[in-house]
Amino acid sequence: MRQVFRGTLFHLLDDPDAGADAAVIHEDGALLVEDGHIIEAGTWIDIQPLVKGAPIARFPDGLIVPGFIDCHVHFPQIDMMASPGDNLLHWLSAYAFPTESRFHHEDVAAETARFFLDQLFAHGTTTALVFATAHKVAAEALFAEAFRRNMRLITGKVLMDVNAPAGISDTAETGYMETRHLIRDWHGKGRLGYAVTPRFALTSSERQLELAGRLLAEHPGVKLHTHLSENTSEIEAVRRLFPDCPDYFGVYEKFGLATPHSVFAHCLHLSASEWVRMARSGSNIAFCPTSNLFLGSGLFNLSAAETAGVKVGFGTDVGAGTSLSLLATMNEGYKVCQLQKRHLSPFKLFYLATLGAARTLRLDDKIGNFASGKEADFVVLDAHALPLAKRRWEHATTWAEKLFALAMLGDDRAVARTYVAGQCVHERDKKAAPSEPPKRPRPLDDDPIWD
Repeated sequence: MRQVFRGTLFHLLDDPDAGADAAVIHEDGALLVEDGHIIEAGTWIDIQPLVKGAPIARFPDGLIVPGFIDCHVHFPQIDMMASPGDNLLHWLSAYAFPTESRFHHEDVAAETARFFLDQLFAHGTTTALVFATAHKVAAEALFAEAFRRNMRLITGKVLMDVNAPAGISDTAETGYMETRHLIRDWHGKGRLGYAVTPRFALTSSERQLELAGRLLAEHPGVKLHTHLSENTSEIEAVRRLFPDCPDYFGVYEKFGLATPHSVFAHCLHLSASEWVRMARSGSNIAFCPTSNLFLGSGLFNLSAAETAGVKVGFGTDVGAGTSLSLLATMNEGYKVCQLQKRHLSPFKLFYLATLGAARTLRLDDKIGNFASGKEADFVVLDAHALPLAKRRWEHATTWAEKLFALAMLGDDRAVARTYVAGQCVHERDKKAAPSEPPKRPRPLDDDPIWD
C-alpha cells in the first residue's frame, strides 16, 4: 500500500560534523512510503506528482524525523528504574539482580516485554539493542513480542556463569547451547537480530567467554553486546580476575569478542592503547549519559572516540538510565560534553540518536534516515504539546534553535505518533489498555564476590 506523510521533514545524510550539507529540512515536506519502505522523501512539490491517489496523513504542526535508535537498554530493569545505589556494583547486587531473578517465569517475561515495547514506541524508539536476562524464556518473550509488532530489535540471552546469584546464572555449556537454539529460532526472523550477550567480564568464566567467541565465529552477522569500563571498581576487579590481559578491553580481544559487530556500552575509562585497539577492531560504543551521571560512573569522552575513529550512538541504559526518551538522552549527553568543553550542535544530538546510532549497530543500510529504499520507521514530534517548548519555538529564529529546544525540553509528551514499517504503532492521544501490575521480586540467596 502506498502512503504519504506530509509535514516538516528532518533527517541527516551524514555526520553533521563532516559538513554543512548533512542536515536536510523541508518545511513543507513529504514521505512517500510503500510496503513498509521509503520510496521518496523531499518537498511536497516534488512528491505530489508521485502520490497517484494514495492516502495522505497531514501533520501541520508535526516534525517528521527518523525513528529513534537505542543502542543499549535493559528490558527487565524497567521495573526497578530510579533505584538508588552507591555505585554500579552495589546497585547491581541490591536492585538489578533481584529484579532479573523473576524472569524465569514466562508470564513475567511476556507481560514485561509488552509493557517495555509499548514504552519504547511511546518514547519514539523504533529500534533497540536490548539486554534480556540469563533466562532463555526472557529472550524468547521479547523476540516474540517484537516479531508480532514487526519491530527491528536485537537481543539475546545474558551469559553469566560466575560471580552472580544462582537465580540468574547459567553455565558455560548451557549458555552456549541455549544461545545456539535462540539464534536458530530468532536471528533473521522478520526484522529481528541476535546479540551474544555476556553481561561483562566479571560474570563470565574464561570458558564462557571462549564459547561466546565461538558463537560469533559460527554465526556471522550475529552481534556482541556487553559492558566495558563503566566503573573504576569494576575495572580493578577485572584486572584481578584476568591478570594476563593488558587491560579490560584486552579481555574481550583475547576471546575474539572485539569485532565490527560488537557494541560496548559505556567505555568511560579507556586508556590510549584501548582507544587505538578498539578502532582497529571496528568495535562500536553506546554512549549512555543518563546512566553514567545517575551512578556517578564518569563522563564519556566523545571527542576521544571520534578522534580514534570509533562509531558511537546513544543508549538510554534503563534501568540505571533514568528515561527511555532519546530526547532526554540528548539533553544529558549535551551536558556531559559541555563539561569536557565539547559543544554538540542540535544536528549532532539527533545524529547520535538516528543515523549515527544506525551506523553503530551496522544497520545504516536499512534505517537511520529517509534515503530511498530504507525501512519506513519514523516519528512525528509535536513541540506544541509542551508549553515551554511551544513558547520557545515561537521565539526561535532558526531550525537549529528549534531542534535544540526540543532536545533540551522534550520528552515522551512530544511524541505524537510512532510508525514502524509505515504502520502507526503509537498515538499519543489514544489510551492504551492497562497492563497487569508487576509481581514482587523474590530475594536472592547468593551475593557476587565484589560485596
